[in-house]
Amino acid sequence: MSTNEVKDKEVLVSVEHVDVTFTNGRKKFRAVTDANFDIYRGETFALVGESGSGKTTIARAIIRLNEISAGEIKFQGKRISGKLTKEDRQWVVRNIQMIFQDPAASLNERATIDYCVSEGLYNFKLYENEEDRERKVDWALQQVGLLPEHKSRYPHEFSGGQRQRIGIARALIMEPSFIIADEPISALDVSIRAQVLNLMNKFKKENDLTYMFIAHDLSVVRYFADRIAVIHLGRIVEIAPAVELFQYPLHPYTNSLLQAVPMPDPEIEKAKKIVPYDASHEVLDDTSRLREVRPGHFVFMADSEVEKYRTKLEEMERTVSE
Repeated sequence: MSTNEVKDKEVLVSVEHVDVTFTNGRKKFRAVTDANFDIYRGETFALVGESGSGKTTIARAIIRLNEISAGEIKFQGKRISGKLTKEDRQWVVRNIQMIFQDPAASLNERATIDYCVSEGLYNFKLYENEEDRERKVDWALQQVGLLPEHKSRYPHEFSGGQRQRIGIARALIMEPSFIIADEPISALDVSIRAQVLNLMNKFKKENDLTYMFIAHDLSVVRYFADRIAVIHLGRIVEIAPAVELFQYPLHPYTNSLLQAVPMPDPEIEKAKKIVPYDASHEVLDDTSRLREVRPGHFVFMADSEVEKYRTKLEEMERTVSE
């Protein structure tokens, strides 16, 4: 994505210098440190990192389930972090929906599918009468490939893929402009994953949706995301357009994630050497921050590392051109 293209795009979500700190008695743990990124309207922005890196913590902060300890979060240019009026809180929930990682845990097992999908409609009174509510539920279920007859069933009567479709229907029925998908396919069989991703892509195009897609596997988001942010131990270390991140992975942690992606060729996979990321080789001081090394490509580095990354990028560009 060129600098001009970025300027032409509307920023839907803006995360500015956000910290998230959890307190347990006198102990404090900073789960997210100085997170900075924008999400543009109509794109799929992926946040990738290993388990415990802070991906879900940032997502829950955007949807106001986690309080932030520093910084600011904006949605459609309006601050949504900190104290809000009741009307503003409802506006956030109405416009930002979340698809959770575990479809079984996110659905009420004692409630019918009709109620599970309708819950947002009930809470926000988004229907004129019972007939209108049923029509909306039928539409949402049909959109995800389920039938209106499924409304009377319970979540345990469905497969994992079907339950995840129900979770998507529950988000869609609110007609949000922004959906956070927290590892929506990690609990699914491989054969079902492509179906769910294709379904989400379909809704993105038809309903002008914007996604924040959380994953721990770069191979999952390679063909699905427009831009990718890589996070390590609560700190974002690289942001780039998806194609460019795979072509020019500059930060050592990004390289370690790419090495973990399995190769379809068994000979290449067998010969592959995994080099674990060693954070002790990186410089972390007062000058460390995300810096733009190519248009739209940012890498976390200190002043003393600028020349190292510039040389590394030049070598990569030379190799690609050859």
